[in-house]
Amino acid sequence: MATYKRELRAELKRKALEPETNYLNITAMMDMMTIILVFLLKSLSTSTATIPQSTDLELPKSILTTEPDAEPEGLVVMISKSNIIVGDRAVCPIPPDAKDYGIEARWKRGTRNDYYVVPLGAALQDWRSTDKRIRQALGKPDSYSEAIVIADSQTPYRLLTEVLFTLGQTEFAKFHMMVLQGEKK
Repeated sequence: MATYKRELRAELKRKALEPETNYLNITAMMDMMTIILVFLLKSLSTSTATIPQSTDLELPKSILTTEPDAEPEGLVVMISKSNIIVGDRAVCPIPPDAKDYGIEARWKRGTRNDYYVVPLGAALQDWRSTDKRIRQALGKPDSYSEAIVIADSQTPYRLLTEVLFTLGQTEFAKFHMMVLQGEKK
């Protein structure tokens, strides 16, 4: 009887299958989903900013087909057909005759020929002082700030130079111009 039992155990051991995993390994599944999500986000995103296109703001099309070197960071200054917007706040209306004279004289320091736009400068100065305090708290050197300028395709040159001059006067030294990517050839 002992020999029979020994032979039976040996035969059962020889024919035994390895135990299968009958459960879902959630850790491996989460790792896989994270990798897929990162891949999709990286491949589908081409810009950090989503600009709503409307009749008031149509971005110009670029003739360049290359990608930018780095993603721009900084304060967003939008120049639409009707307003200058800093961040998410409209700071100065744009008159219909801005192509000839730029912003109206009542929004400037002196005459209509001045390039400094006072309400824009005040909004930029508020943001700049906040940026300085953040840099001090983080222990970073106080350098010039950056701005992302988003202008309508029909923005007059005079108006654009007034905005850039005001940015320069409020310690913004680096500007990024936002455009639509050109067609690939």
